[in-house]
Amino acid sequence: MNLKTHGPRLAFRSASRLAFLAALWVAAGPFAAAQQAPGTPANPSAASPVAATPGPATASHLAAARALVVASGMSRSFGIVIPQFMDQIATTLTQTRPELIRDLNTVLTDLQPEFNKQADEMVDIAAQIYVKQISEADLKVAVAFFESQAGKKYVETQPAVLTDVVTAMQGWQGKISTDMMTRVRTEMKKKGHEI
Repeated sequence: MNLKTHGPRLAFRSASRLAFLAALWVAAGPFAAAQQAPGTPANPSAASPVAATPGPATASHLAAARALVVASGMSRSFGIVIPQFMDQIATTLTQTRPELIRDLNTVLTDLQPEFNKQADEMVDIAAQIYVKQISEADLKVAVAFFESQAGKKYVETQPAVLTDVVTAMQGWQGKISTDMMTRVRTEMKKKGHEI
């Protein structure tokens, strides 16, 4: 792979993945805190085996999981994908064919509801993933948090927090990379190697 030609694309993909993972991490934060009752050990191996292995999904279990995906703000991440892809298509096609702008805008506007339904499908997929990992009772506790005033404030501030977290992580990654290479060079020099 030629890094000169693929470098910007790889950097964009890495940043996109980092942003998505950070969004999931931010969304999961209060849920993780809500799951651990005060005074319980932070050791995951000490968790109840019942809570760790929820039973088969029921309609109410799926509904609770779907409610969490929506209430936590995670569904916003899926919803923004559709307009982003449409913008990318419009930009790509009209760069070389500007005469397409009017008809393309009409087509994209007409297609948007169809693709918005696919974003809803991703909400259902995420709910099914939650059902495999989290009991219905725990999901309901998490939803209750996100529907509280504190939870709503958390979701409201999530985009700004996420932006700051991604920025901080990029700086942190750069520092770790530099520090690690410096330490490796120092230790390799002690063994008689110049790097």
